[in-house]
Amino acid sequence: MNLKQLEYFVSVAELGSFSKAAVALDIAQPALSRQVRALETDLRETLLLRNGRGVSLTEAGQRLFDHSVALLQQVAQVREDMGAAREEPVGRVTVGLPPSIGRQLTVPLIDSFRRQLPKARLAIVEGLSTDIAERIVTGRIDLGLIFNPEAQPSLQISPVLEEALCLVERAAPADAARGPLPLRELSRYGLVVPERQHVIRRLLETQAALVGLALDIRWEVSSVASIIDLVCAGYGHAVLTASAVTASGRADELAVRPLSEPSLMSVLCLATPAHKRPGPLLRQTTALLGDLVRSLPQGAAAQSKPG
Repeated sequence: MNLKQLEYFVSVAELGSFSKAAVALDIAQPALSRQVRALETDLRETLLLRNGRGVSLTEAGQRLFDHSVALLQQVAQVREDMGAAREEPVGRVTVGLPPSIGRQLTVPLIDSFRRQLPKARLAIVEGLSTDIAERIVTGRIDLGLIFNPEAQPSLQISPVLEEALCLVERAAPADAARGPLPLRELSRYGLVVPERQHVIRRLLETQAALVGLALDIRWEVSSVASIIDLVCAGYGHAVLTASAVTASGRADELAVRPLSEPSLMSVLCLATPAHKRPGPLLRQTTALLGDLVRSLPQGAAAQSKPG
């Protein structure tokens, strides 16, 4: 057992997939699989259960994962502290991304990171904003992008992008002439929405309650990609950002109408630990991530904020 094997194992466990971990680690997938199998052989334990959707941790795998995360964080801190005197970004940094942003940022983030920070290593974890915030607070993630975060003393939050929430529906020939939808009219539409802990669901229900609006919720689906599939199939309408529609790859099948009177804004923020001294690696990765967000294609439809 060695640190490299532990790093590979943690990356596969966090991403839930050998293929995603291979991309994030810049290693061939067969080589990654061999390293994890060697680790299982050395420990005489099955650590990961392979299935058609990816991998999941066994009980033994969860125990090793908890130990490995703590150990790799300590090693990364040692490397970063040693490089800090030279202002050299070294070590390992873990970035959390919401799925809709992850689809747009993962490849450019890895490309830019490899060019600008060649002596450091990057891991990317996808999850809901609430999960990413909790992992930053507990030290499992170094920084991340989160939507509409609640203020808390353990997080340093910087807004980087603001985007309007829109009614998303199947496209029709007349849709090009349709303008914004007043919020009071949203009750006329059957909605497909994410689960209650999703930030867009919370924002929508809070605003609806403030104006006394009863929402017609037809279906609850956790995946934004699945929500868009259901809208395309005619099962209802959704309330999402235009960037989420663009990231789905099905924008040509959909029409997007911003909500108005009042408009609802989704704010994307960079979050880092409030009480951790940022070293060169964390500072440069934070700056790199902020620059990439502000260069996203939907910038023409979204208002950029200083970050």
